[in-house]
Amino acid sequence: MTALIETERLTKSYGANRGIVDLDLEVDEGEVFGFLGPNGAGKTTTIRTLLDHLRPTSGRARIFGIETTADPVAIHRRTGYLPGEFTLYDRLTGGQTIEYFGNLRGGVDPAYRASLIERLDLDPSRRFKEYSKGNKQKLGLVVAFQHRPELLILDEPTSGLDPLVQQAFYGLVGEAQAEGRTVFLSSHVLSEVERTCDRVAIVRDGRLVRTGRVDTLRDLAHHQVELRFPDGVPTAEFAALPGVSDVVVEDHILRLRVAGPITPVLQAAARHELVDFLAREPSLEETFLAEYGRQATEVSSR
Repeated sequence: MTALIETERLTKSYGANRGIVDLDLEVDEGEVFGFLGPNGAGKTTTIRTLLDHLRPTSGRARIFGIETTADPVAIHRRTGYLPGEFTLYDRLTGGQTIEYFGNLRGGVDPAYRASLIERLDLDPSRRFKEYSKGNKQKLGLVVAFQHRPELLILDEPTSGLDPLVQQAFYGLVGEAQAEGRTVFLSSHVLSEVERTCDRVAIVRDGRLVRTGRVDTLRDLAHHQVELRFPDGVPTAEFAALPGVSDVVVEDHILRLRVAGPITPVLQAAARHELVDFLAREPSLEETFLAEYGRQATEVSSR
């Protein structure tokens, strides 16, 4: 397949502060590519460097075969971009903002634009300054998608969206890919990336940790489970279950981490009287702390 985005040892330094270091990425034409990492890992710095909003300290990047520092306008013309913080003109309404960006693109299909507004449940009559975080995000998605770009670069695109609008967004991503377009999205939510992406690159502390098919995430995915018992806690029984680790008991509450299927924990819990049972998928940031925190501590202590 043809590589649409290529980076070679891409590095951006902020003096003594960490940015990104020696990133080697390759995103194929027509794929949905997830760029994962906890907050502060370097995702936004990478995206801004790809778009030439930041100049790299060293290394190089190409999009559509064009050096990003040589002709960024040619790249931007074919790209739809949603920044992590979508801030625009406070006094313009959502509709005026969408129209303004559509005109900058030389005009867009009004029927498609209207369908985006409807599917994302956006009220275009309100001024930008009146929008909530979620509605600003919806507006940013309409602006990014409305001209049907060859490449979509989306920085934390579902941040602030309610579950129904998230479903609409997933549908838009699937349609874009079906039309042969490429999507590069950053996220820190494992379930979101598993649902939308073909391949992923995982970044931590500005460096790539791994790159591969989305099923490589399965060994990272886990649940945090909390069981509240009316009296004694059968700690040993749960600690011996497959995939269970990080078992902690506090008063009558048993907290544990479950990697892989949660069924054995549910079956064990069904044999006991419980006051409460909670299970949740952690954010990628929490996952990284669990998976890489010990390694990072060992390195920093050397």
